[in-house]
Amino acid sequence: MERFRGYIAGLGTASGTRLVVGHWPDSPFGPFTDVMVENRFGSRLLLAPDENIARYVSATYSFDAVDVVPVSARLEGGTLTVDGGPLRLRAKLGRVTFLGRMLQTVPAPLAVHPLWLRALNPLAGLIVRGVQTAGTTGDRLEYYGVRSIRRVTAAECSWNGKDLGQLAPVSPPVRFGFSSVPVRPQILAVTTTITAREARTEVSGPWRTVFIRMPNPSGLTRARPGSNRAMSP
Repeated sequence: MERFRGYIAGLGTASGTRLVVGHWPDSPFGPFTDVMVENRFGSRLLLAPDENIARYVSATYSFDAVDVVPVSARLEGGTLTVDGGPLRLRAKLGRVTFLGRMLQTVPAPLAVHPLWLRALNPLAGLIVRGVQTAGTTGDRLEYYGVRSIRRVTAAECSWNGKDLGQLAPVSPPVRFGFSSVPVRPQILAVTTTITAREARTEVSGPWRTVFIRMPNPSGLTRARPGSNRAMSP
């Protein structure tokens, strides 16, 4: 059983690019931040800070491309700041939501327990459309124990220096795993628990990826294999 304690921020932009930021002060890999990006054409990209994290996350979720780049984040007061390869994000946070206040009343050991989250799962999608608290990805079982929720009220976001536009809903839902994030931009304080269903197959050899331009107004364009640099729009 592996546990990741930290924050998941989900937001959309006027350009159609949607972002899911995982900021993990406490994880089996130590503190790290990764970013999942899906553009308006449905191209899915992972920004990961090192090869070990890239291998682990891409074995758990689905991507069309993976880029290993320096990724850092700061969550201070009412601001989340992320720098990752081509991405620059500065998000303003609002107050804790009504649902977030309700979740804060659940005792912590219960709120993150897999049995509780499995029982809660049928109701989760009814309460927040597109969201699940338990599910399967490949050979792994995942459980999302949300402890609190704050709204994202504004964001400045650019990709390779190009403005991605104003804050927007996460619509259509992102397709990295069995669950999307809430449609309304939010940041969740969460404990993610991952267990293996069966023995994992380790990936050997050097890390190689094929990248897709993100975002690209003319559609999807493949880059040469083996590159580890984010592509320009």
